Amino acid sequence: MGRKKAQVDTKPSAKKPNQNRLSSAERSALFARRESAKVLRTILQGDARRQAVGSIKSLVYSPSVRNKRATYALVCQTLKYLPVIKDVFHTANVLSSKWKRQEELMYIILYDILFGQEALLAGDAEKFLLQKKDVLQAALAKLLVRKKVKHVSDLMTSYKISDLPKPRYARVNTLKMDVESALVEFKKQYEGKASSMVAVALGPKPRWEVIDACAAPGNKTVHLAALMKGNGKIIACELNKERVKRLKDTVELAGATNVEVKHEDFLNMSPEDPAYSKVQAILLDPSCSGSGTVVDRLDHLLPSYTAESDVNRLEKLAAFQRKALEHALSFPAVERIVYSTCSINQVENEDVIKSVLPLASSYGFELTTIFPQWPRRGHPIFDGCQHVLRTDLIEDQEGFFIALFVRKGVSPPGKHIRDVGNTLRAVQRRKMRKINSFFLLRTLGLLL
Repeated sequence: MGRKKAQVDTKPSAKKPNQNRLSSAERSALFARRESAKVLRTILQGDARRQAVGSIKSLVYSPSVRNKRATYALVCQTLKYLPVIKDVFHTANVLSSKWKRQEELMYIILYDILFGQEALLAGDAEKFLLQKKDVLQAALAKLLVRKKVKHVSDLMTSYKISDLPKPRYARVNTLKMDVESALVEFKKQYEGKASSMVAVALGPKPRWEVIDACAAPGNKTVHLAALMKGNGKIIACELNKERVKRLKDTVELAGATNVEVKHEDFLNMSPEDPAYSKVQAILLDPSCSGSGTVVDRLDHLLPSYTAESDVNRLEKLAAFQRKALEHALSFPAVERIVYSTCSINQVENEDVIKSVLPLASSYGFELTTIFPQWPRRGHPIFDGCQHVLRTDLIEDQEGFFIALFVRKGVSPPGKHIRDVGNTLRAVQRRKMRKINSFFLLRTLGLLL
């Protein structure tokens, strides 16, 4: 049985004699390191069990984390440097059993000492490592020699750790403001362009009833609400209790009053239930490997990440994805179903679509082309692969897959999709002339 780890303190003790002398910046940094350590512990423990509680972003943006921006940056950077940090600690051998029980906090602080904001270090754990600074820097120097490199940047390359740049995109929450007004308000977070294409591909109309089958954290849910102009009804399902909280926060922040959040497994929702007899569209964006969003998720930096270990996980994910899509196809009044992933893996994308084609046909569904002018389509492993859409991890900076099923006899989206696509491109061109990077106003709920 493994040794239990001590809880990471999230609040500095009021009994410490020097606490009242901390500057506001030092106090903020102190809290951020401890909040980051809690998030990092959750990530690493979930990774060790191969049962992730959520993505880094969803964990950081939970209501319990106060300093979200600093926490997100610290967690991401510490994960990026984690192989180096672990090797430095191993070489220096400075941690007593007391501090080993708080190893995530030690990782965070060592990142700041070696690569971050040493000037803002305050607290007992920080003081302990600062006293060992010479030994830790000597261990880093030995590591550089052992790896036969001169600079830390070269060391990162030797660990095959990349720092891919990513352009910034945003989607305006039209439930609260128009695009032109938003241009002067851009701040903080961003949303990927490809993820904004999913709700548009579904093309829900005002007054429709729609199911968002795997809704958390809720960005696509509130995009559906905006496309429906706040009318109709969206049933947003989420199985995980913690992610339900995040979903509710997103919906409330966006002002999406036509969304009903359900803490329920989509697979347990009966198509024969009269409550769903009027559902006309389903958006299915199930759990996936996230291989198309490596810049955001940093899954490739987790200790368990290897090509071999990922195969078994992909097979399990694909089985769930296929089952969820088969279930969506069985709702009797549904006219349109979008299946999407943020994965570049064929097993989660074309393979899933190919496996359900006979069932889809038996229910009267067929694949329909979305965004006809988009150049990147599906892998040619089945007839109709040209209807599905891919975004490229290199060309588009993120890898997404989108497929649209339409029940035969229902008018295709055609002009609606083209008009929305042309609007998105026109807005993007205007933004590019005015600003160089794009950020979201999460604090006011104006942008999502």
